[in-house]
Amino acid sequence: MFDNLGDMGKLLEGMQEKAQQMESELETKEFTVKTGGGMVAVTVSGKGEVIDMIIDDSLLEDKESLQILLIAAINDANKMVEDNKKNSAMGMLGGMNPFGQN
Repeated sequence: MFDNLGDMGKLLEGMQEKAQQMESELETKEFTVKTGGGMVAVTVSGKGEVIDMIIDDSLLEDKESLQILLIAAINDANKMVEDNKKNSAMGMLGGMNPFGQN
């Protein structure tokens, strides 16, 4: 049992390095979502931060529609970021078996 602790440490160290690499890659990714037939576009970073927003001028006089479209776009963009994080994490873990079984 104790012979495997060194291997477990190496495995955890490798996972930590991959997690840091994944985090760095996420920072460079951008996701853009359009709602209302393209009347609202929101771009977020891989970390989930809104970095750009485009609003069609026609919506500036319809506050309620603008609010609905903004909420939808931001929620969709955040879902894209979360899905990307999950997929990246699953890809990172795909080649590793922490239990040593095949």
